[in-house]
Amino acid sequence: MRTFRSLLSRCLAALLIFTLSAQPALAQSVLRDAETELLFRDMATPLISAAGLDPRNVEVVLVGDNSINAFVAGGQIVFLHAGLIQAADSAEEVQGVIAHELGHITGGHVISDGGGKAATGITILSLLLGGLAAAAGSGDAAMGVLMAGQQAALGKYLAFNRTQESAADAAGAQFLSKAGISGRGSIAFFKKLQNLEMRHGFTRNLDSEFYSTHPMTGDRIATLQETYQVDPAWTKPPSPALEARFKRVKAKLLGYTEEPERTLRAYPPSDTSIPAHYARAYAWHKEAYLDRALSEIDALLALEPDDPFFLELKGQVLLESGRPREALAPLRRATELTGHHPLIATLFGHALVATEDAANLPEAQRVLKAAVARDRENPFAWYELGVIYGQQGDMPRARLAAAEQQVLQLNYFQALQSAQAAEAGLPKGSADWLRAQDIAMQSRAAIEQMKKRR
Repeated sequence: MRTFRSLLSRCLAALLIFTLSAQPALAQSVLRDAETELLFRDMATPLISAAGLDPRNVEVVLVGDNSINAFVAGGQIVFLHAGLIQAADSAEEVQGVIAHELGHITGGHVISDGGGKAATGITILSLLLGGLAAAAGSGDAAMGVLMAGQQAALGKYLAFNRTQESAADAAGAQFLSKAGISGRGSIAFFKKLQNLEMRHGFTRNLDSEFYSTHPMTGDRIATLQETYQVDPAWTKPPSPALEARFKRVKAKLLGYTEEPERTLRAYPPSDTSIPAHYARAYAWHKEAYLDRALSEIDALLALEPDDPFFLELKGQVLLESGRPREALAPLRRATELTGHHPLIATLFGHALVATEDAANLPEAQRVLKAAVARDRENPFAWYELGVIYGQQGDMPRARLAAAEQQVLQLNYFQALQSAQAAEAGLPKGSADWLRAQDIAMQSRAAIEQMKKRR
């Protein structure tokens, strides 16, 4: 009986994995950075248009996960893992991945869950049958039913996934062609995946193909290579400007996410390139070597004094090192140069508040209100606005800002309380009063949904 219980636990765990894998974004942290988001937008826009979608409605989001992965999980959002960016050697490789994921969106693979339903149905049925067999005193029969049911479910689910992946490959190739982007990057990235498979002993055999959620990489490369090589864009050179921006972002991401030792190995002091200075600035900042970090940033600004992202980094390093007044000038300039990009403006607003100078609060309020007007999904900007309203004694708007922050962070109980408190103190019928009502209604609905799931 103990053996059966152990197997039952593993089967239930497998069922849980199926459920969680449908919404991987919920378990991940999203990394937001103005330079990276602008790069992703410029890399993806021609592909989104080629797919017949509106670039204003499609997002490419960076996930703080070091595995090599990308996915779509509802809506028109493409999620790229940080590990994928680090594994890629060019912007064209990442564009190949984006094109593939757009193929999932246009194919309706995110919305359709027919294969998932079928697989789950077989799994649940096998668990029920296994429980009945155990209750009848036949442990061996129970294990047989469970194993057969899990095998059938897995086969159904993975076969469905492989069909979707092949369709997304074909669609992605069309989008690259229509956008005039070479498929060489796509092939290069698939070859990286193939090398990883070989390194980890995942060779072609019946079992490995059965248990893979994707078609075998060698088959995908062969099929796509035939398609890409006859495409007029095959020999088209990549955009030098886009590739240079990609190398900067890749170095920046490594410096931000990895341990400083690894960053300094990848970009030693002998490397005087822009990406190397960028990566080392983050590494030294993480180690709290302020002078070294500023030295790397000043080297960047000596090359490009009006680069808004170098100015943003200098302001960030000064602010996080307890020198907010010195951070104001570079952050103000970075905000102006980017046309008041919401993320950079939020950092500037934070620096103004951090000076603890009441004279800076009116400017901070203007900057942060403009930031949330352009990007409402920025909880930190709402938090800072709440701080300002609180210091000004405007508690109803402070509570409304808190409600905006909390609902974005999925803290629905707190959001409901804050929204109700804000509504009670705001002028009835005003825009802020109506917004407080909206957040309260949204929070109540979310709370009810959570209760139903229990």
